[in-house]
Parts: sequence; C-alpha cells; structure tokens
Amino acid sequence: MNRTRLLIAFCIGSLFPLCAFAATVDPSSLPDGTYTVKVERVVDAKHVQVVMDNGSESTLPAGRATIDFTKVQPNDQLKLSLIKGEVMVYADMTSH
Repeated sequence: MNRTRLLIAFCIGSLFPLCAFAATVDPSSLPDGTYTVKVERVVDAKHVQVVMDNGSESTLPAGRATIDFTKVQPNDQLKLSLIKGEVMVYADMTSH
C-alpha cells in the first residue's frame, strides 16, 4: 500500500513542472486595448514574444511599418496598444 502511495505521489509531483509552462495565446483573440507586458525575446524587427500580466505568452506582430522591435531587449517592460491583435504603438517602460 505504501508503495502505491509513493508511486502516486511521485507521478503527481512530476506533473507540476509541466503545469508551470505558460499558455500561448493567439494575439487575434486578445481584446483591443492597452497592455503591460514583459519581453521574452525579439523574434525579428516586426515580431516580439512577450509574457502578459496574467502569465500567458504571445508573439505579437507589428501593426504599422514604423514599429521596430529591434530597439527592445529581453526582460524589458513594454506598455503597448493592441488593435486586432497587432501592436499599433508601444513605449519601453524600462530605463537602460
């Protein structure tokens, strides 16, 4: 009986790291509005991977030709406005 309990406890404990991964959110499913996000990585000049305040991850595309994500770095905090899942404007809230 103790062997079974130990096995069950081990299996449950093994699942916790899997649950810790953030859910990836489709940017088009996000409501229009202003968000504060943390940069995980800059994919390219027109795409940035971020973590939202609720812990979910998303790769956000630029919504205008003037948006350039090469100026931001991982761990920067951005305040941005999304319209139809695209970044229309952003401000880097991190002082370098």
